[in-house]
Amino acid sequence: MGKNLVQKIFESHRVSGTLETHREIAIRIDQTLTQDATGTMAYLQFEAIGIPRVRTKLSVSYVDHNMLQTGFENADDHRFLQTFAAKYGILFSRPGNGICHQIHLERFAKPGETLLGSDSHTPNAGAMGMIAIGAGGLDVAIAMGGGPYYLKMPEVVLVTLKNRLRPWVTSKDIILELLRQVTVKGGVGKAFEFGGPGVKTLSIPERATIANLGAELGATTTLFPSDERTHQFLKAQGREQDWISLEADPDAPYDQVIEIDLRDLEPLIAQPSSPDHVIPVRTVAGRAVKQVCIGSCNNSSYMDLMSVAKMLKRKKIHPDVSLTITPGSKQVFEMIARNGALADLIQAGARILESACGPCIGMGQAPPSDSISIRTMNRNFPGRSGTPNDQVYLASPLVAAACALEGSIIDPRDLGERPPRVVIPQAFLIDDRMILPPSADPEKVMIERGPNIKPLPTRGPLENLVEGNVLLKLGDHITTDHILPAGAKVLPLRSNIPAISEHLFERIDSSFAKRAKAMGGGIIVGGENYGQGSSREHAALAPMFLGIRAILVKSYARIHRSNLINFGILPLIFIDPKDFETIQQGDYLRIEGIHDRLQVNRTLTVQNVTQKQEMEVSHGLSQREIEILLAGGLLNYTRKRTLG
Repeated sequence: MGKNLVQKIFESHRVSGTLETHREIAIRIDQTLTQDATGTMAYLQFEAIGIPRVRTKLSVSYVDHNMLQTGFENADDHRFLQTFAAKYGILFSRPGNGICHQIHLERFAKPGETLLGSDSHTPNAGAMGMIAIGAGGLDVAIAMGGGPYYLKMPEVVLVTLKNRLRPWVTSKDIILELLRQVTVKGGVGKAFEFGGPGVKTLSIPERATIANLGAELGATTTLFPSDERTHQFLKAQGREQDWISLEADPDAPYDQVIEIDLRDLEPLIAQPSSPDHVIPVRTVAGRAVKQVCIGSCNNSSYMDLMSVAKMLKRKKIHPDVSLTITPGSKQVFEMIARNGALADLIQAGARILESACGPCIGMGQAPPSDSISIRTMNRNFPGRSGTPNDQVYLASPLVAAACALEGSIIDPRDLGERPPRVVIPQAFLIDDRMILPPSADPEKVMIERGPNIKPLPTRGPLENLVEGNVLLKLGDHITTDHILPAGAKVLPLRSNIPAISEHLFERIDSSFAKRAKAMGGGIIVGGENYGQGSSREHAALAPMFLGIRAILVKSYARIHRSNLINFGILPLIFIDPKDFETIQQGDYLRIEGIHDRLQVNRTLTVQNVTQKQEMEVSHGLSQREIEILLAGGLLNYTRKRTLG
């Protein structure tokens, strides 16, 4: 039997384990990616390991998240990142060069290689035919040191695309349709591989839109073949030498097959406040729109912005709408400036933002109260925009531009028979001078550390007895934004765990941090898909700092579960869902004999002292994960071993 794409790349990078589904496997990592909101902590962790130089083929430090410099914190972090990169052998993408995923696709992604990034949308690079996985910063630090990345071998889902998209329907509608079918938790433990004749009709930027939003499925990774379209894109980027042909074997096995006929799709939109609340645009047409934001790491490519510019040329946006445009990279920004498209956008009334994450992470451009914001981004979690009770819808650039012109939600097919035609360039503008190479004399580099950069918090080995009050009982789909918000207020504290911990769960319970400190920590209880969303390991680091010793939920999002283990927090799972109902916030829980009972496929007993009840819970931990927890986390575990 042949092999699928995921199997081929995993097999060529396998360090240990087998390709058996749901069994732990370790793979070699070729490239790493960090951004400034997660990078500072990742590099402090790399430094703590004690390795003098990165051991990957390529590691890149990007600055794209914390760009709003209202205080010294972000600027100081950027100086730390630049000097750290110079000393330890890391490329540094300067502020203004663009968003990590767009740049990495343009300049570094390679078919057949592996990429681990401290950002959940790292699978964006899967558009180039590489295994690209989002992870916590500590996992990325280990990979930079030459260590393998451990994960459970995912189920591989083939998404077969048939035929061709109709006019006004885009690749954003393909992934929105998949989100509608699969939901935000349906991809956990799975890798989505795209095939079928419809794939060949999609350009690399169109594939990247799909691969990027695959993170919202909860997927481990999303992957496209490397074909002639890939070859053309790499050639246009001056990287033809990086191309290889890479496709699944005709008889490749898959755990599941989903078929999407592109002819059947129409313009879609995700309603507030989840990326899988997807319906046809026409069903909500006519609702007034006050804000439109086009860009972020999703839909900020040259092709996307050229389409919007052509739609807006010689027109004016509706007087009630504020329209923002975010070019994904300096390459995109400069190209639309040189060809006149930028002038068309400005003339139409658009506000041009710098090439950064911006509105997507609540870093500016919070929408007005009680109003609809149409965004081409990848997340519309509650309050993520910076406005409480926001109404953020996700849609394609064509839908967004049509709404900006109309002042209300509109099916773009109402604007004409066909959208403006945009052709991918035969040659992109290439200027990599905003990407700084590491120093030739690293021993002479002094790392600059601002006063907001605090020492890395640590903890000792896992206790044999874990007990405490249920500090918070939560429902389903608690995101990392619920746990520790993004936005201009909190993001600058990413390198200061004591300060950022004050904001833990503040959107749910503003007294949480104070109560946790007063009680000396405790336990958190939740529902399905706990920890959905961002890769931010701070959502595990801050709980560890405040004394949270265990989380007990119905199920976890992949990255957050790994982050909890990495920082020594027990990730427990209800065996009987009825037990979730019996626990109340404030109950006192007790788990004894953890060291003896924490074995593969064993359960733990949780005593609810308050309710005078007992329940059996599972952990699903591998032997390696058990050893990490017993050591008190991945950093302690790694320090005891050599990476070779």
